[in-house]
Amino acid sequence: MNRIDRLRGTAAGKRHNARTVAALTGNPGCTRRAVLDAAGVDKVKLAERIGFPGSFGQSRFALARGNAFEAMLKADDCALLRSTLGAYVGSYEDLGVDEDGTLAARHARTRALLRGAAEGLIDHPLLTLDVAGQTVFLEPDLITHRTGAQLQVVEIKSFAIIDGQADGTAVSAAAVQAAVYVLALRQLLGDDAVSHEVVLVCPENFSLQPVAVVLDVRKQLSTLRRQLSRLASVADLVEALPSSLSFDVELPAPDLVSALSSVDARYAPECLSSCELSVYCRHESDGDTAALGRPVRDALGGVETIGEVLALASGVATPTPEQAEAAALLRAARRLRDEALSRPAGS
Repeated sequence: MNRIDRLRGTAAGKRHNARTVAALTGNPGCTRRAVLDAAGVDKVKLAERIGFPGSFGQSRFALARGNAFEAMLKADDCALLRSTLGAYVGSYEDLGVDEDGTLAARHARTRALLRGAAEGLIDHPLLTLDVAGQTVFLEPDLITHRTGAQLQVVEIKSFAIIDGQADGTAVSAAAVQAAVYVLALRQLLGDDAVSHEVVLVCPENFSLQPVAVVLDVRKQLSTLRRQLSRLASVADLVEALPSSLSFDVELPAPDLVSALSSVDARYAPECLSSCELSVYCRHESDGDTAALGRPVRDALGGVETIGEVLALASGVATPTPEQAEAAALLRAARRLRDEALSRPAGS
């Protein structure tokens, strides 16, 4: 067992998926998440063990609706999906029922099919992506097909498109996840072989009747590449940690809290929608400027706590050279606030 796997203890490892990669790159400065994800730690169980369970993830109703919608699309060799796409897409291969179910076999089969010339649908392909020095298997519940000279990703989601409009947050998340798959495909086949346009298939209005829309994910691809390049090598991060460190979810809660405190986190309110440990990290960061959001944290670079903010704004504390610019902004903001409060009402 290597050093990274030992961090997890005796539990089976959790694999990355497009959601975790997208979330990881959305907060590339969080060493804690990078280490825990690389080690395959079950963060849901870890959060429950230390007494900070969250409501992270989809509801049972949303999961059931999503499964039903996907099963309907894929029935009869994707007959309904083919009709929705509005194009003949040739053969259909489902790698989820491969006789040799090992990851290596599925990945090899995926490579062979994707490099073939025939048009067709490929269900449950297995892709790889390098994340912080680790080769991550991506097991997408998606379909890819060849249109002309390029492969195109088809992403199936269960949120509704109503009168041509969908929830912006949901669409944005879907675009980032699809971009993860596009990047993995481009690493395998080259940029020219994979389209930057992905097909999003969702229920239309208040039914399960599917509708397909095209998303351009060039912006998400650019961001993904940039942020993945910023992620430090997990191996280097782990080497800097104490050799006895363990996140085994069977350990007592105080030991796990102590272990977490030894790995730097970078909490922001956005983490609440993307990380299973976010409730604990929010509790841990109480009183820190990071808890107020990234814009505040970035504007107050070098000022770590709200107590320091108040002291610098009032002039009680003398700023360090690194805090001088932030301190000037804080004093100006306080002066403007005091002037506004001192004006007579209605003036």
